[in-house]
Amino acid sequence: MNAKVLTSPRFFPHFAPRLLILALLSAGLGGCADFSGIQQQAQLQEPAMSSAPDNASALTVRSDWWRDFGDEQLDRLEARALANSPSLKVAQARLARAQAVLEVAKGVTLPQVGAQVDANHQRFTANGMVPPPYGGAVLDTATAQLTASWELDFFGKYRAALDAALGSAKAAEADTQAAHVLLAAQVARTYFQWVRLHAQTAVAERALAQRQQTLQLVQDRVKAGLDTRLELRLSEAGLPEARLQLETLAEQSALTRHALAALLGDRDSSALAAAPTGLNTIRQLAISGTIPVDVLGIRPDIVAARWRVEAAGKDMRNAKTQFYPNINLVGFAGFSSIGLPSLFNGGSQQWGVGPALRLPIFDAGRLRANLRGKTAELDAAIESYHAAVVDAARDVADQVTSTQAVLRQQTEQRAAQAAAEAAHAIALQRYEAGLTNYLTVLNAETGVLNQRRVGVDLAARALETRVRLMHALGGGEASRFVAAR
Repeated sequence: MNAKVLTSPRFFPHFAPRLLILALLSAGLGGCADFSGIQQQAQLQEPAMSSAPDNASALTVRSDWWRDFGDEQLDRLEARALANSPSLKVAQARLARAQAVLEVAKGVTLPQVGAQVDANHQRFTANGMVPPPYGGAVLDTATAQLTASWELDFFGKYRAALDAALGSAKAAEADTQAAHVLLAAQVARTYFQWVRLHAQTAVAERALAQRQQTLQLVQDRVKAGLDTRLELRLSEAGLPEARLQLETLAEQSALTRHALAALLGDRDSSALAAAPTGLNTIRQLAISGTIPVDVLGIRPDIVAARWRVEAAGKDMRNAKTQFYPNINLVGFAGFSSIGLPSLFNGGSQQWGVGPALRLPIFDAGRLRANLRGKTAELDAAIESYHAAVVDAARDVADQVTSTQAVLRQQTEQRAAQAAAEAAHAIALQRYEAGLTNYLTVLNAETGVLNQRRVGVDLAARALETRVRLMHALGGGEASRFVAAR
């Protein structure tokens, strides 16, 4: 568009009345928009634990919460997973796509400028509007001009679309954070499962050795006529049972390594260490005080659900503005001629500027159907947000309950293990004093091994419940409410 034309003192007196008339006409026609019978049904409830979208900056809490366990091998695995996991990269790609849509929405709100260059070699009809000598002749035509347009957003259509795109981008950002937290929790839980299986294997190997010793003693007693073949067969049955347990643990350990490798983005588990850290060297964490419910407001999934409500609300607003007129300012300035040599002559100049109004009058119900759909999407987003809040509260309550229950179970198990170890010590003392045989000592050790199995499972479950609690609280924020024991 020619800048001199737009700034000419003759332009605005000539153009302003037309623009004013169009604005008044569009406002009057816009008042005829019919939204009757289309209303949202769900009402957003803002519990104390929820966060408004403006609080999305709370997502910047410390994300390396797994370091509180003090396990360097776990730290390395988490770093590899966050760098290589395909599932996390998918979430990051979705975020990039949402941000690109946001940039498109921003561009629509601004003036658009383009350039046009056309050149044609054509025959003009002799029976048309072009008179001789051009009519019936074969000539070259050319056009070179700039075009500009700017749609005036009187009714907020593009602003609503921009806000909806912003909400979707923020939701995608929160989804990426949620994927980050979920992946870290899955890696930690799988790693602790591997640790548990490794510890259980050590107990099972000792149980196999004990069964072998027991069998040897029974064989000696049978030869001495002190036991019968019944006791021998019972002792022999213990060996396959112990080997079966070891084979089962080996299978579970291999499957766990495969799962851990998949979380790391590896095609096989060969890159993993031969053995994990010992269970007793991992720092146990305990809840250190009351967890306030408002901390759930920064859970990434809840923040994402809240942003989706905002985006759906703006989408519904945008659907309403489709009923109103569009007012567009358009203009062009350049050159057009018949014959290329005269294209840039002064007489080939052309320009034009003016407003344009477009109003939907009859669309066979398309706009109302679109508004109903967007309203239903808003209702669904609101109820999904409510469900996310309820699920988050239940999740935290479950993990707190389990954490406290495991602590009580560990207390009882330690007492049971102490009693079993005391009985084993007495049996050993009696054997050394010649008051009993070594078979009694081995039988007493069976109770100790059983308690060790239970102790390993409870210790691993205690680690898992801490991981689940941190996941339930949104990742790094959980580190404020747990402490080393």
